[in-house]
Amino acid sequence: MTGGGELLPATVILGASRGIGRSIAKIAARDVATVVLVARSEAHLEAVAEEIRSAGGRAVVFPIDLASRDASKQLESFLAEYGLFCDVLVNNAGYGLRGAATLLPIADQLGMIDLNIRTLADFTLRFSPGMARRGRGGVINLGSVASFLAGPNMAVYYASKSFVRSFSAALSQELRATGVTVTCVAPGPTATDFLDSSGAGRATLFKILPKLSADYVAEQAWRGFRSGRRLVVPGVSAKVLIVIATVLPNSLLLPLVSRLQRRKSDLCPCGSGETSAKCKCSSLRS
Repeated sequence: MTGGGELLPATVILGASRGIGRSIAKIAARDVATVVLVARSEAHLEAVAEEIRSAGGRAVVFPIDLASRDASKQLESFLAEYGLFCDVLVNNAGYGLRGAATLLPIADQLGMIDLNIRTLADFTLRFSPGMARRGRGGVINLGSVASFLAGPNMAVYYASKSFVRSFSAALSQELRATGVTVTCVAPGPTATDFLDSSGAGRATLFKILPKLSADYVAEQAWRGFRSGRRLVVPGVSAKVLIVIATVLPNSLLLPLVSRLQRRKSDLCPCGSGETSAKCKCSSLRS
């Protein structure tokens, strides 16, 4: 802690305890003086911080539930207490759920909106004005290749990532003349806990697509941000998917995505109580 004086710049990574956030934290620590690791699990954050410190970097941990309505305000106070300001913000926190929107728990789907959209917007809107005043720094928002299309059987997740891409592009344009960079990263499937925790890893779509490593995505994200890029799409397969999503009409694309993200053991969304494999309703014939 500091007793006053000039604040020093820090890179703040939300969702830094694992996956892409953890990898970005380790990469950022090589370039900047201080990284601030933010997530819910203090034990996981400390493990990442120790890796960074062992490599000669400086890391500070701030465990908090990012879904808390005052989380960004608490972080702002924490940074000031440590004599820091948010120079670069990495919005990596979020989660996904696979399944029919009519069958997944409503609270879980609304929680996804809160974390993937509201939290990202809250932290960005709190810290980007200071970046603009200082004429430096920026924001890295973790989106997804899913942001380029609608996603039957992962409807809310895909929609939330569309918000991230749209919001990032607009903010990038608004801040273009200030020296602040806003980069949206849109990777395809990545070998992280997300595939298991969301249930997506058991769907055909995610079985057939090649998986990127979290370290590769993080390197591409950081490099793209440092070069001032508005959008970074790591991996050839993700780029191909975007082209397909752009070219195919929704009349073909949506049934295809729906089928590839559905499992035979899923309950049919029509409410019959039958599984997708057995139900004869018209919703599954497309």
